[in-house]
Amino acid sequence: MAVDYFLHEKIWFEKYKYDDAERRYYEQMNGPVSSSSHQQVMLKVEPFTAAEEDDDDDIDLFGSDDEEEDQEAAKVREERLRQYAEKKAKKPGLIAKSSILLDVKPWDDETDMAKMEECVRSIHMDGLVWGASKLVPVGYGIKKLQIQCVVEDEKVGTDILEEEITKFEDYVQSVDIAAFNKI
Repeated sequence: MAVDYFLHEKIWFEKYKYDDAERRYYEQMNGPVSSSSHQQVMLKVEPFTAAEEDDDDDIDLFGSDDEEEDQEAAKVREERLRQYAEKKAKKPGLIAKSSILLDVKPWDDETDMAKMEECVRSIHMDGLVWGASKLVPVGYGIKKLQIQCVVEDEKVGTDILEEEITKFEDYVQSVDIAAFNKI
């Protein structure tokens, strides 16, 4: 029963016979091959000629012979590209913003912290928005003001902001940037 199964299967039990037959076939077609092993088969490949290239020009598989359609498609494509460019030009660019946490330090423990916060919040600039604040103990009864702000990077720089805050010399000793995050 197993023998019957193998009679109908296409398995090469004697592959060397098929290899020899293939070698002889190619030798008849292309002449004898001068090679050190019989396993390598060299095929004669003819170079591509310009005449063969010209033969393909008259067959158009995609049906785009019509030059008017090509010109019309080019006009439509150009129109769409122009509309896209106009739409992109009208759209405002992404505004780079940063979230800054400032540590504003007073001179001593007798500094009026509410007045210092009021002075800091009195600074108004285009692109500056003040956020939450809190008093954080430093030591020996001294507290520092931690205040959050969001700035537009092109309009407000950290140097300008620090300079404006330190102008309140009666209340502010120094300003440090505790955290700086891009939004």
